[in-house]
Amino acid sequence: MRLNTLKPAAGSKHPRLRVGRGASAGQGKTCGRGTKGQRARKGGYHKVGFEGGQMPIQRRMPKVGFRSAMKRTRAEVMLSELHKIKGELIDLETLKKAGVIPEFAAVAKVVLSGKIERAVTLKGVLATKGARAAIEAAGGKIEA
Repeated sequence: MRLNTLKPAAGSKHPRLRVGRGASAGQGKTCGRGTKGQRARKGGYHKVGFEGGQMPIQRRMPKVGFRSAMKRTRAEVMLSELHKIKGELIDLETLKKAGVIPEFAAVAKVVLSGKIERAVTLKGVLATKGARAAIEAAGGKIEA
């Protein structure tokens, strides 16, 4: 295969239609635009989704859901993920370096999911009631 022999697949490219060049050309008189109306005119512009002044479907449908702006800055850490972190002290920076939480997280919270066998110290990281009990049972502690 050579670059100068490459061609589009057969039938994938259509020749440009020359509209308005008489009946024999197949697209004469109205040029495939139908008759009259805004869409038949030159420069007959309307927005995507415009329904002729009728309330558009996207405005007739009810609003659904909620997206929290705080969600981007909050992160959740499973108890079992603390095994990925070397060392005893765990803070936001060590969680980010280990890839447990995203870089833009400002607050992290450890939740009870999985087990922890070694003693760790959480500093500046929140913990749920169950996670706190599991960490303290393993000999760890939580500092503010």
